Formats: sequence, C-alpha cells, structure tokens
Amino acid sequence: MAKARRNSRGGCGWDCPQPWDHGVAGPYLGLGTIKAMDLHADLTEPVVLHTPDLAWTPSPMAGVERRMLDRRGAEVARATSLVRYAPGSRFAPHHHGGGEEILVLEGTFSDERGHYSAGTYLRHPVGSSHAPFSEPGCTILVKLQQMHPEDRQRLVIDTHREGWRPGLVPGLEVMPLHAFGSEHVALVRWAPGTVFQPHRHPGGEEILVLDGVFQDEHGSYPAGSWLRHPPGSVHCPWSEAGCTIWVKTGHLPSTVNGQG
Repeated sequence: MAKARRNSRGGCGWDCPQPWDHGVAGPYLGLGTIKAMDLHADLTEPVVLHTPDLAWTPSPMAGVERRMLDRRGAEVARATSLVRYAPGSRFAPHHHGGGEEILVLEGTFSDERGHYSAGTYLRHPVGSSHAPFSEPGCTILVKLQQMHPEDRQRLVIDTHREGWRPGLVPGLEVMPLHAFGSEHVALVRWAPGTVFQPHRHPGGEEILVLDGVFQDEHGSYPAGSWLRHPPGSVHCPWSEAGCTIWVKTGHLPSTVNGQG
C-alpha cells in the first residue's frame, strides 16, 4: 500500500468547519435525515464514553450504522463517530468540505484508490472526494469537519508496518501519525506498569483506547473508551495492565496553523 509522506514527530504530549460541496452532511452521519443536535458539543467540557455501551443507529444507506460520539449541526456537522459497514455496503461518491479523518478498527474499508485493512490511518483533506465501500465489512473511527483548510496532506498509513519510537518515560512507545500546526496525532503503547508525569493540554486531548486499560486519577478506561479532555485540562495517566491508545492533541477547539 502506498504511503504518503508524514510530518515529523512532536507535540503529542507523549514523547474551521467548511460547508459540504453538495449540501451533504458526510456519508457516515446521515444524508438529510439528522435534525440539528448538540451532542457533547461543548468543547470546554470533558467527555468519557464507553463506546460498546452505545447503541448502533442506522444511516440512510443500507448496511451502515454509527455510534455518534460528538456532533454539532444537522446535515452539515462537526462530528466524531464510530461507523460500522456490513459486508457489501457502499456510498455514492461525495466530497469532504471540512476534511475527513479515519482510523480503521476492524475489517477492510475501501474506496476507488485502494483497500485499507484494520490499523490503517487515513486523512482526506478539505475538498477531497471518494466513493467508499466495504466488501467484507468494517468498523472505523471517523472525524468530519475538523481539519484546518491549509492542512492539504492526504495520508494513508498502515500502522502495522510502522516502527515505534521510545516515549518520554520508560515503558512508553510512540508511533507519530500526523502533525500540522498545533495538532498532533499518534498511537501510544504503554507497557504494564507505565506511569507518565502530570501534564497539561493547552489545545485539548482526545483518546480512543484500542486495547488494554488506560488510567488516570479520574478513572479506568477499558478498550473502546473514548475520552475528550478540554483545553487547559491536566491529568496524570498510567496503565497497570498495559494498553494501546489513539491520541490527538492540540485540535480543541480547533487546530492553529503553523503561523499561530
């Protein structure tokens, strides 16, 4: 699988919405069927969700369901969701007016450019388009309408082929995925018993626990937990059992470009 150039390591703490081109809210979150809603839309408030406890809700496209994690808007929305494709389901071609970010969690996600197995990280910049489908079925993390318009880099990264780098404390390993301005995205792997120092997130932090159990002074978060820490938040994380997390920092309430 071809891999686009990545930015260098940095800033994950561990080591402008745009209108849709055709008035479409994005393929994963309903084509003209969702009423305006504010779901965990206050970015100054912390959110913790155990996603396996959330119900799957149908989309207008047969065979595609979603668990909505946060959302602001109706047909046009800033949104984060888990999306499940049944085998053989697909969407018509569509544009990403505010960009799209995907992590394939299970199965194989596809479009006209290729097939992306579990562990693939994708970024489709503002104004991009594709026609997605899944022959065997898949589950993906999707973030819509959250990219800086100057972040023009399309990414396809197979994380199973990437190397891990030492983190800032013993037992921590980091796989940087993307960096633009204040925004940094990475996978972080915690060996059992790893403890990180207390730290602050000036631009917020978002975490999806992929395996194991992630912990901090506020609680324990098993696989499937989604956390959003608001700008200025502080915590002291650790993992007694070990875990792997997808983590994004510096994007709340929005990414600041390289010129500040």
